[in-house]
Amino acid sequence: MTELTNFNYSHALVLGLAKSGTAAAQLLLNSGINVRINDKLSDETDDVVLNLKEMGAEVIVGSHPLSVLETIDVIIKNPGIPYENPVIVEAMNRNIPVLTEIELANDLVEGNIIGITGSNGKTTTTTLTTSMIAESNLPVKEAGNIGKVASEVARNLDVNETLVLELSSFQLMGIKEFKPNTAVLLNIYEAHLDYHKTMENYKNAKYNIFMNQSPEDYLVYNDDDQNLREAVKDAKSVKIPFSITRRLQDGAWADKTSIYFKNEKIMDKKDIVLVGDHNIENILAAVCAAKLNGATNEAIQKVLKTFSGVEHRFQFVARIDDRLFYNDSKGTNILATQKALDSFDQPIILLAGGLDRGNDFDELLPYLKNVKAMVLFGETKMKLKDLAKKAGITTVELVEDVTIAVEKAYSLSRQDDVILLSPACASWDQYRSFEERGDMFVQAVHTLE
Repeated sequence: MTELTNFNYSHALVLGLAKSGTAAAQLLLNSGINVRINDKLSDETDDVVLNLKEMGAEVIVGSHPLSVLETIDVIIKNPGIPYENPVIVEAMNRNIPVLTEIELANDLVEGNIIGITGSNGKTTTTTLTTSMIAESNLPVKEAGNIGKVASEVARNLDVNETLVLELSSFQLMGIKEFKPNTAVLLNIYEAHLDYHKTMENYKNAKYNIFMNQSPEDYLVYNDDDQNLREAVKDAKSVKIPFSITRRLQDGAWADKTSIYFKNEKIMDKKDIVLVGDHNIENILAAVCAAKLNGATNEAIQKVLKTFSGVEHRFQFVARIDDRLFYNDSKGTNILATQKALDSFDQPIILLAGGLDRGNDFDELLPYLKNVKAMVLFGETKMKLKDLAKKAGITTVELVEDVTIAVEKAYSLSRQDDVILLSPACASWDQYRSFEERGDMFVQAVHTLE
């Protein structure tokens, strides 16, 4: 396993365990760094705590006392811990750097790094890019916000192996020297303002992805997004745009029938399994990143002819009695649900609802034209019921959970209907994760077969 060689700190505080914190602590300890760990939710008797103590870490659990900062010269913060945390506030007052473990991964990788971020489409684009490179018989692994800890995966990379990273705004806020050889910016829409507080803060976190790039690096960006066109103007890297609205000489683009990279046709749209303009955007971004890192057209074509979607992200589940069931449980914001709804011309029964973050849902109104019924659950079900009334949707059912929603939606459906779970809300009011919510949906669908 690779160890850190350019880490210029001697006493690190790992704030928050979970997967990323545990991996970061293990890496730091193996690299000879003095490590103190502070986790509010862990217990002294937890196996992971006992294991880290055996490795030589000092572990403080149950609270976040400011005393954890004594002798510390750097903090590796779990991405989910807000910057308003008193330990973080005091660390910044003392000019102690606050990083995320993405920074550690950067030190470990000798080959290329592809970093992918955006408000929506990150997981699909990351998976597509990795698959296209792998199908070209090139060594590659994926990690990051996709569910695999970046620093852990990076420790096991071969010298010439490419690392494809899905990167959240939370992770990108905590970088100092991290630099992907290829950065991908998919889109910017309002999201996570409960964490970032302002849209400007959110944008700036995303734009950190190209902050350290040089003229030898590539910046792939959505040329149809006005925010991104403005943001990348001063980037030092080579700009590679993509667009679904117009032809580009220096990037990827699509017309009504095909997708292209620069002046080269890649394949016909009719042969692509994924549906929806939002997925064409993701595909074009992936084509750019993959081609820039050695992928062949043949490999790209094979992936796009067979790839049917990431689990929980616009995932086709089943056709039952000529009804089509789609699991978009990762549709945790309004934009994601807009894109899902916009992908179908046939009648839709929409399953939606979840954690109430104070949003109204009026931005969904123009996208409800094909929705014949709504089955609603979670904290936001009454808000969404009001939305249905505004849209003139008369068939609305309020249910307890996703499992009951599937049964109710099926009873309301007719041949050729789409039954779509795209909640437009986070899952944490009822479920531990969007994955758990999506799994419950899939299980309920399969009981109908």
